[in-house]
Amino acid sequence: MTFPQNAIDLACACGIALPHVAILSAVETVNHNIPSSMDAAILAKMADRGQILGGLVDGPLAMDNAIDLNAAQTKHISSPVAGKAQVLIVPNLEAGNMLVKQLTFISHAQPAGLVLGAKVPVMITSRADSEHARMASCALALLYDAYRQNGTSVFAH
Repeated sequence: MTFPQNAIDLACACGIALPHVAILSAVETVNHNIPSSMDAAILAKMADRGQILGGLVDGPLAMDNAIDLNAAQTKHISSPVAGKAQVLIVPNLEAGNMLVKQLTFISHAQPAGLVLGAKVPVMITSRADSEHARMASCALALLYDAYRQNGTSVFAH
């Protein structure tokens, strides 16, 4: 299973019927000198071919045009995901860690940590996480596990 598929399934478990998934890179064009742009293009093509299901997947997209419609329009990016991303797939662990810390400490988002792809969801938290973050991780794990068992979100009822 691919990372985008796990992320799509988690978004569906949280009640997003058709998640818009942006595969992030430093640029929004494919450049053979930037491996993350190549990886993003491959994942987008896999989605086009039905190898990744349940969401709209596109990449490479830079962060600005993944989440800001005006930035995407300014750069003339034609994509059903650009400017509307609900799921962000980062190129590596370091980029993901920086994004989560930025969202948590600068944007004051509520973090929750979950590792997917094993037989059961695995909660992962930072030593700096609050009790709320730990509880959010538990709730997210329960939502995802219920989705895996039933194939539908608890919010779909």
